[in-house]
Amino acid sequence: MRVLIIDDERSIRTSTAVAIQAAGHHADTADSGQIAILKLQDDAYDLAFLDLRLGDEDGLEILEQIKRQHSKLPVVVFTAYASVASAVAAMQRGAFDYLEKPFTPEHLRQIIGRVEKQRKLESKIDDLQEQINLQNPTIKLQSSDARMAAALDMLYRAAPTQAAILLLGENGTGKSVLAREVHRRSNCKEGPFVTVSCPSLSRELLESELFGHMKGAFTGAVRDTWGKVAAAESGTLFLDEIGELPLEIQPKLLRLLQDRQYERVGENKIRNANTRIIAATNKDLKECVRKGTFREDLYYRLDVISVTIPPLRERLRDLENLAREFLQFFASQFGRTGLKFSESALRKLRTHSWRGNIRELRNTIERAAILAQTDEIGEEYLPEESPEGQVTEATIGSEITLDQLEEVHIRSILQKAPSLDAAAKILGIDPATLYRKRKRLKL
Repeated sequence: MRVLIIDDERSIRTSTAVAIQAAGHHADTADSGQIAILKLQDDAYDLAFLDLRLGDEDGLEILEQIKRQHSKLPVVVFTAYASVASAVAAMQRGAFDYLEKPFTPEHLRQIIGRVEKQRKLESKIDDLQEQINLQNPTIKLQSSDARMAAALDMLYRAAPTQAAILLLGENGTGKSVLAREVHRRSNCKEGPFVTVSCPSLSRELLESELFGHMKGAFTGAVRDTWGKVAAAESGTLFLDEIGELPLEIQPKLLRLLQDRQYERVGENKIRNANTRIIAATNKDLKECVRKGTFREDLYYRLDVISVTIPPLRERLRDLENLAREFLQFFASQFGRTGLKFSESALRKLRTHSWRGNIRELRNTIERAAILAQTDEIGEEYLPEESPEGQVTEATIGSEITLDQLEEVHIRSILQKAPSLDAAAKILGIDPATLYRKRKRLKL
């Protein structure tokens, strides 16, 4: 945390700053209330200590000014034994707590501990509120598919450790959801879960976003900033789409992973980090290493626990369960609890390619729940498939039913054959049988 100490006694400022820095926080000082107010306008602080007797200034008035301009800033007041009544008055005006002079470093650490605990609770509340606002249906993190079940088992076994985890898979397969679940099952679950989207910023801004920067480090750096690594202290840092991480930043990330150390942009001081790293990408990192766009040593450092999330089209056992869960969620949201899929809709669900994976399925079911005119959702409310997008992954040994395998095979032959008679000949059935199968399958 960044802590501001406001006291007109130099010895108090110095001793308090030393104790705060020893506890692992950054300390800044001000010898008057007006200087403190100016500093608060220029920089962001997480906590302030305020002496109620600041020479000619009234500490209570300074407290009121601070709380008017920075209502969420916790302010702890210093008070002498004879001024406990003033401390009570300060609490009534919004002070977080009070500390009697003289105080020991242990008293100071206890106060800081309470502030940290409140910050974590507020962070959790904000996170929960964000999830509620998104109103996303909860996905059951279990699977009937053998590959997905094995992936989940590996993640859950690795969760309690500090090992870096690399999540591989197409867009929309739920990598960020799984990263949060790993955090929830980890030993750092009480800490924050912080996300950095690697493709979202330029190289310069991304480096500052990750590691923070000093005032004046580059154009626009008007104040000291703590980055996402510091924000994820004692928690989890999730690096989304790490395959897009610029080469210039990769050595610094490697240092963070290997040595748990980093430096802010424009600062020479080495800082220690206590954060768990989870990374995700939809790219083939081995191919990126071969092309020279991703460092080999960073790849192997991330590849300690590497889990590939199979695409939805290869998890047909899960697809129907997920579709029904989404439908139940949206039916409840829209007050249409009788909604269900028709048989033709279920068949279409099974054969669609789902290139957008779970994200596409969720959006499709939401749209169908909104537009369906009756309680039965027909195939007309599901997306049409382009010929190149048809499921072709179904092979002998795939975890699908014979009917599903037959449908995919007939659809593929019909696309390739020059005529229906030729398709029937390839399939080894007469044209009348093919006609009946096409009618039943609505092909």
